[in-house]
Amino acid sequence: MKNQSDSRRTFLKTAATGSLAVMGLPTLIPAHAFGANDRIRVAVIGVNGRGKDHISNFSKLPNVEVVTLCDVDNVVSAQRAADFEKTYSRKVKTEQDLRKVYDDKNIDAVSIATPNHWHALAAIWACQAGKDVYVEKPGTHNLREGKKLVEAAAKYNRIVQHGVQLRSSTAIQEAIKHLRDGLIGKVYMARGLVYKWRPDIGNQGPSAVPAGLNWDLWQGPAKAREFSKNYVHYNWHWFWDYGNGDIGNQGIHETDLAMWGLDVGFPEEVTSAGGKYLWKDCKETPELLTSTYNYPSQGKVIQFEVRPWMTNREDGVEVGNLFYGDKGYMVINGYNDYKTFLGKERTPGPAGHAGGDHYLNFIEAVRARDKSKLNGPVETAHLASGLAHIGNIAYRLGRTLKFDPKKEEFIGDSEANSHLSRQYRAPYALPKQV
Repeated sequence: MKNQSDSRRTFLKTAATGSLAVMGLPTLIPAHAFGANDRIRVAVIGVNGRGKDHISNFSKLPNVEVVTLCDVDNVVSAQRAADFEKTYSRKVKTEQDLRKVYDDKNIDAVSIATPNHWHALAAIWACQAGKDVYVEKPGTHNLREGKKLVEAAAKYNRIVQHGVQLRSSTAIQEAIKHLRDGLIGKVYMARGLVYKWRPDIGNQGPSAVPAGLNWDLWQGPAKAREFSKNYVHYNWHWFWDYGNGDIGNQGIHETDLAMWGLDVGFPEEVTSAGGKYLWKDCKETPELLTSTYNYPSQGKVIQFEVRPWMTNREDGVEVGNLFYGDKGYMVINGYNDYKTFLGKERTPGPAGHAGGDHYLNFIEAVRARDKSKLNGPVETAHLASGLAHIGNIAYRLGRTLKFDPKKEEFIGDSEANSHLSRQYRAPYALPKQV
């Protein structure tokens, strides 16, 4: 099944394909990457949370070798290296600064699982260093980073996979084909749901930087502030300088799926409302967020709901998407499961449950030097993340915003447009020319 060509808009098709000869770019591919029986050497950057999954899954793949673990916290990397040696009976190199990883000519690809505010810059630097990239969601921390990341992948002819794993699920691919083939009729609405347990985190205030942590490097592009346990190592998600709230966390899987299923890009209008109604803690991002992305010229709309776990399910879904058409509706639950219900009587229709291997898909594209093989190409990092970003901007400004999908900016609203990028802290600046 052509799970990419059926769903990619013209922008995606033109950006995600092409050859070195056509693009006139230099060959930056390590010679041994061409051999089907040669190893692809991978470094994992950020190994406290999602990075553990990256280590495990890349290590399972044939002819793939995890050679370096990189983390700004030496305590974390030492523990992960010890775990690695115990599991795989060999030592692995560790680094604290990702720039040293990029200087290593023996590394073919990097897998990035840092906090959000580092994703795009780390991926762009990797492309410039001639590395292929697997980058966790969201691929960007703000909208402008997305275009730069797409430009970098194209300019340096890098294979860049975005960590939206559900795109590699054969069941979800089948579900999207049903939508394209008209199973539920004209598909006019997608509803994304993120109901997760997000408890009170309190407020621990500033404190001394823990031994082993390079706090300056952890902050990277963000403005400098005092260290606090409020941020490290997970709750950074709830602070605007580092994270994007739950719509920019778990929600990226669902923003991506909503856009994929509706076959749309950026909207023409966005409205968001919500806030903090439960905990009097130090989170900056909302506990509850309801966003509406309107596509009046296409007759389509995306509704997106983030709220804490103490809630009802919607047709069994806590995290997933629902698609509505004039002949029925579809329920996608999690990453690997879909069901359909047809007609006024909601008669059960086609359903499926099957997974896939997003890491293997990346490696296969790397070996083939073929971006079109990617299930989650770099453009999804821009679009799916960007949808979350403009929803957050509408929430923060408290008003409905008009958006120009072609120019990728708000119409007649300089205040809203000021949120499309950030002030970068030297030397961790996003390059003006990638």
